[in-house]
This record gives sequence, C-alpha cells and structure tokens, in this order.
Amino acid sequence: MSASSSVNTTGADAQAEGPPFWRTTPLSAMTRAQWESLCDGCGRCCLHKLEDADTGEVHYTNVACRLLNLHTCGCKNYAKRWDHVPDCVELSPVVLPTLKWLPSTCAYRLLAEGKVLQWWHPLVSGDPETVHRAGISVRGKVIAESRADLLDYHVVTWPE
Repeated sequence: MSASSSVNTTGADAQAEGPPFWRTTPLSAMTRAQWESLCDGCGRCCLHKLEDADTGEVHYTNVACRLLNLHTCGCKNYAKRWDHVPDCVELSPVVLPTLKWLPSTCAYRLLAEGKVLQWWHPLVSGDPETVHRAGISVRGKVIAESRADLLDYHVVTWPE
C-alpha cells in the first residue's frame, strides 16, 4: 500500500509543516487515509500462522495468504478480501491490543507501544521499496498457499 500525497509527510515540505501525523495523532484519531498509510507493505501479517494449543505461542510460516502478491507484498483484492478470506483480520485501533502476533516491526504495533517508525518505513524514507531493500518484507521469502503442504513443515523464525 502506498501513502497518498495527502498523508505523506516526508521531505523538506513536511519539515516546514511540523512533525509528521503519526507522531502527533493518536491511532484512534487518525483518518482512514492516515491509518492505511501506516501499513509498510511488508506482507508479514498475511502469512499463515500456527498457534501452539498448550502455550498459546504463535509461530509464523513462510506460506502466504492466497491473496498476497508475492512480489509487491500487497493484497491482490484488498477491498473484497473478506469475500475470499473470511478470517482475514481487519486492523483497527479497537482490535490492535488483542493482536499479539503482529511482528515487532509493524508500524501499528510500534506506534501503539509508543515507539517510532523505522528508517525503512515508506512514510519515513519516502520510498515504498525501502521495506523490501531492508529485508523486512516477505518478498522472496515465502511461497504461495497453493504450493504448501502441511503448515507444520513451513514454520520460520525470521519475522521477529
């Protein structure tokens, strides 16, 4: 997902206008455009995860949701994703505190924890490719859901 010019506050013009919106606006008060622009496009939340029944610990796999574009790391049908993947989670300020499986690099999680966005985040860098160049995204690391066998064989440790 790319930030629209109405919410992109990078560069010299942003410095003249003051701090960027994500530093001054609480998550619950953000506009839809601001909220959506927080997504860095890493694709990590679109990986299949396994939860240990005994411990509740969540384990990521390298298996991507069938709607994830493996190159762009964006959803192929974002507007109608629930028609195809009914259990897709809609991130919102209300559900955010319950999503303990979000990666430590996730902008939503970072801001909810009072932390800053990383240098590679597109809102900070001004370039949507930095999340990929920094190795944060799932580009080149995952397989399509249709190619996966038993998810237990695909557990990875790199999302954190």
